[in-house]
Amino acid sequence: MLMGNCLLLFLWCLIDKSFVSPLHSSSQSRMGKEQYRNMLAHRKHGMMGVHRVKRGWVWNQFFVLEEYMGSDPQYVGKLHSDLDKGNSMVKYTLSGEGVGSIFTIEPSTGDIHALRSLDREEKPYYTLRAQAVDVLTGRPLEPESEFIIKVQDINDNEPRFLEGPYSASIPEMSPVGSYVTQITATDADDPTYGNSARIVYSILHGQPYFSVDPKTGIIRVALPNMDREVKEMYQVVIQAKDMGGQLGGLAGTTTINITLRDVNDNPPRFSKSIFHLRILETSPVGSSVGRVKAHDLDSGKNAEVEYSIVPGDGGSMFDIYSNKNTHEGTVILKKCLDYETRKAYTFKVEASNAVLDHRFLHLGPFKDTATVKVNVLDVEEPPVFSRLSYSMETYEDTPVGIIVGAVTAEDLDVGNSPVRYSVEWRKDSENHFDIDPVEGTLSVIEALDRERHTEHNVTVVATKVNNPLLSSKVTVTIKVLDVNEFPPELAFVYETFVCENAKVGQVIVLCVCVCVFHAKNFAFRCVPKFKQFDGLMGSISDNTAGVVTRRGVFRRLEQSMYLVPVVVEDGGYPLQSSTGMVSVRVCTCNTDGSLLSCNAEAVIFPMGLSTGALMAIMLCIVILLVMAVLYTGLRKHKKKDTLMSSKEDIRDNVIHYDDEGGGEEDTQAFDIGTLRNPKGIKETAQLQKIRPEDEPNRASACMSNEDSEDIRAYIHHCLLENSSPPYDSLVTYAYEGEGSVAESLSSIESWVLEPKEDYRNLCDWGPRFKTLAGIFKEHECKDMEKTEN
Repeated sequence: MLMGNCLLLFLWCLIDKSFVSPLHSSSQSRMGKEQYRNMLAHRKHGMMGVHRVKRGWVWNQFFVLEEYMGSDPQYVGKLHSDLDKGNSMVKYTLSGEGVGSIFTIEPSTGDIHALRSLDREEKPYYTLRAQAVDVLTGRPLEPESEFIIKVQDINDNEPRFLEGPYSASIPEMSPVGSYVTQITATDADDPTYGNSARIVYSILHGQPYFSVDPKTGIIRVALPNMDREVKEMYQVVIQAKDMGGQLGGLAGTTTINITLRDVNDNPPRFSKSIFHLRILETSPVGSSVGRVKAHDLDSGKNAEVEYSIVPGDGGSMFDIYSNKNTHEGTVILKKCLDYETRKAYTFKVEASNAVLDHRFLHLGPFKDTATVKVNVLDVEEPPVFSRLSYSMETYEDTPVGIIVGAVTAEDLDVGNSPVRYSVEWRKDSENHFDIDPVEGTLSVIEALDRERHTEHNVTVVATKVNNPLLSSKVTVTIKVLDVNEFPPELAFVYETFVCENAKVGQVIVLCVCVCVFHAKNFAFRCVPKFKQFDGLMGSISDNTAGVVTRRGVFRRLEQSMYLVPVVVEDGGYPLQSSTGMVSVRVCTCNTDGSLLSCNAEAVIFPMGLSTGALMAIMLCIVILLVMAVLYTGLRKHKKKDTLMSSKEDIRDNVIHYDDEGGGEEDTQAFDIGTLRNPKGIKETAQLQKIRPEDEPNRASACMSNEDSEDIRAYIHHCLLENSSPPYDSLVTYAYEGEGSVAESLSSIESWVLEPKEDYRNLCDWGPRFKTLAGIFKEHECKDMEKTEN
C-alpha cells in the first residue's frame, strides 16, 4: 500500500508541474490583458463614470490527494490575480469549510496548503471562497469567488461482504449450473475514479463442487450427482478483489455454508431377511407381538416407511402398525391363538416409502420385503365349553330328578386333563337345578313354577382335575314352558238387558275373557239347550265375543230375566274351559232401542247399580256390623280369656317359673290344670287354707304317696288332651290373680298372715323347707323374749 501511495504521489507531482503552472501563467496573461483593456476604457471615459470591474482571475477546482503521509503540508494550488504586479500590494484571503484547521493560504502569494491528511471516504470535497484585497486600502480588488477542493481517491479500502458469513441450501442430485445463491461485496473507494472500486469474484475453497461468476457473484453447482447421504455440508470461501483483480488490488473474503437438501433417492432396506418373534397363546387380541424395522438413508418425510403384510397363509392372524417417529413396524395380534391348533405362523412384511419422487424411480423399486416367523408358546388353559352359551327348555311340571340337558367342556392342552362340573350358586332363585360333576347333565331338584319365573340363568363351572385353579364358566338359560293348568274365565260378571222388540242376531253384550295361560284363540259358546241366545266366537277380537239373540220377540211378563251360560275354552293342551253366567233382563224400549221402562231393578241398572252390586253392598254392611260386635265382646273378656302373654309364648324347652310356694312337694296348694286353663276354675274343687289346727292332716297329705300318684296321673292326662296347646315343651306357669282358686303364690301379693299362725309345720314339709322353718323359729324365739321382758 505504501508503494502505491508513493507512486500516486509521484504521478501527482508530474501533473502539478505540467498542468498547474501553465494554468496559472495563462490565467495571469488573461487577467493582465483584461486589466489593460479596462484601464484604457477608464481613461477614455474619464473619472466621472462608475463602471463594473470585470473579474480578472478564474479557476475551476483544486484536487488534494487523500491519505497524504508527508511531513510538510500538502500543496493544493495557487491563487493569482491580474492586478497583482508582484509588488506585494495584493492580499489574498480564504474562507469556507476547513479554513484554518485543514486548509491555509499564503496572503502575499496565494498558495493553498492542506495542513493534515484527508480521507475521501470521510468527506469527498470542501467548498471555499477566495478574494483579492488591496493591502493599503483594504478594498477588494475583485469580487469574492467560490471554488471546490476535491479529495483525490486512492485505493485504500478493500472490498467487504457486509452480510457474511452466508448460508444456502440446494437439493441433492442437482444438475450442473443450478443456482445456489448470490453474494455481493462493497468497496468504499470512488467507483468513478480509476479501478479502485472495480470488484472481481473468485472461489478460493469449494472446488470442484461449486463455481462463482466473477462479475455478479452468483454461485452455481459445478459437480453433478452430489449425494447428501455421502456428504451433506459444504463450506465455500469466496474472494472479492478490487482494481479489476489486477496485481496490487485489495481483496476481501467470506464463507458460504451450503447444505444439500434431502430428496427421496433411497429406498427402505431391511437389516435382515428373517425376523423371529414369539407370543403366548393366551395373549389377547391387539397385543404386540414384536417390531421390525427397515432403514432408509433419507431424512424427514422421505424416510417415512409404511409397513404392510403381504397377503398369504399366516398373515390373516396378524396386523402391522407403522410408527412415524421410530420408523418401525409393530406386529400386533389380530385373532386369538391356539397352540394346540397351530404352533407357528410365517408371513412376509413389505416396507415402502410413503412419498415417492418420480425423478428417481429409474433407480429401482422403492420397497423391500422380509419374512416374519411367529412361534406360539404353549400356556396351560382352562377347559373350553363346546358353546359360548347354552339354551334349554323344560315344562313347569317336570318332576324332580328329570334331566333337562347337558353341557360339555374339554381340556384342549396336551395333557388332556379330566373335567369336573359344578353350579355356581349366586341366588336362591337359581337353586332349582343341579349338575352331574362328571357327565355335566343338568337336572331339576326343586319344583318349577312358570308363573313366578319364566326362565332361569344357571352358571356352570368347569374345572380341570389336574389343576383346580384353572376353570371356566358358561351361562345356561333354561326356559320354563307353561302347562295349561288354569281355565279361562270371563273378565266380569256381565248383566245387561234386551228389548222386547229386539231383532234376531242383535248383539246385546260383549264378553271379555282372561286366561293365565296367555292363550290367544278362545272359543265362546252357549249351552246347546239355551235357544234364546248364542255366542259369536271371535266376533270382536281373540278374547272377545258377543252374545246375540236367536229370536226377535221377548215378553217381559212371561219371563223378565234370562241367565245365559257362556262356555269359554282355550287353545292350550290339555284343553281347559269354564262356564260363566250372563244376566239378561227383558225391558220395554223405543223403536230406536232406547230404554223406556223395566222393573225396579232394571231401572236401577242404567244408573250403574245392578242387583248383584246391591247384594254385595248389603253383605259388606252386615259383615262390618258383625265384626264390630265381636270386637266389642272380645275387648270385655280380653283379660280373662288370655292364656299367656305374647312375651311368654317363646315355645322353647326352657321352663319359666314366676310363682312362689311350698316347693316341689307342695302339690295340693293349687291345681296345675287351673294354671294351664283359667276356664277350669269352676270345675276344680276349692282348696282348704292351711291353718294350725289342720297341721296333722296337711302334713299327712303332703307326705302321701297316693296323692302324688294322682297328681302325676292328672298332669299326664292333661298333656294328652286335645285341648292342650300344641307345644313341644312344658307350659310356662305364670298365671295368678283374683280369679285363681289357688290364690296368689307371690310374696308381694300374698294376704297378710295372722299373728297367731304357726310355721312349725314347715319342718314336716321335708329337707327343702328346713332353712325356712329355722328362720321362722328364730323370729318366734326373739318375739317371746321381748314379751317376757
